[in-house]
Amino acid sequence: MISISRLAALRVRFARAVNTHYICGTIPLLHLLVLLAEMALIGSIARRYDAYFEARPIVTMMVTNSILNGIADTVAQSVTAIRERAVRQPGGVHSDDHLAIQLHNLDTKSPLPRYGEELIPPSRLLPPPFDFPRLARFAAWGFIVAPFQFKWFQFLSRSFPLTKQASTVPALKRVVMDQLCFAPVGLAAFFTYMTRAEGGGGREIRKKLDHVYIPALKSNYILWPAVQMLNFRVIPLQFQLPFASTWGIAWGTYLSLTNSASVA
Repeated sequence: MISISRLAALRVRFARAVNTHYICGTIPLLHLLVLLAEMALIGSIARRYDAYFEARPIVTMMVTNSILNGIADTVAQSVTAIRERAVRQPGGVHSDDHLAIQLHNLDTKSPLPRYGEELIPPSRLLPPPFDFPRLARFAAWGFIVAPFQFKWFQFLSRSFPLTKQASTVPALKRVVMDQLCFAPVGLAAFFTYMTRAEGGGGREIRKKLDHVYIPALKSNYILWPAVQMLNFRVIPLQFQLPFASTWGIAWGTYLSLTNSASVA
């Protein structure tokens, strides 16, 4: 019988072997396989979302949010891997490596506030290995926070109901409440959770919040008011969290990069 340590070693060697292969010389094969698996899962849920939501609304939200968070972290890890491989290859970034050039421009010219000089963190290993524990931490956060987000959306829906006579003003009130109350607390909770999950203590939590909290909150206010206005104004309640989480793939990618860059 193969021991647990032996299986772990085989898994690590397999991951490293797959990780050294690239699609079109650019996209890491392992990252792509993980992303495709996640997309297949979310597609399976989407096909029967109404039935799942009617039977178990909270669980459906938790699982959906968890997978979407996992997709965001997978994208973030892929961005780092593509950028690092291009930058550190002999001669630097080649002129025909359009994807890496676009990522570099996005990183250096992005209007979003960030920690340090660049958002995409460097890696000591080339190619950067896919970090499954990091993926698990990020997906777990989506699972944990989903009930609170859903209950919050229900509270906003009850407190500021939309009617045929008045829809824009109540939706605007929901956005203001969401951005002034939930967003700051949610960001602080995210960075606290991630630091704890990474093995950090109180000192590390304070350091991370000092470095990344305010830039992340400023970035939040660039993106989310417009998204949430559309969400609260148009999207039915049962789809509001999935809608926000779908937009949150880009936001989650930013948070994943910010969180990893702050400790790089």
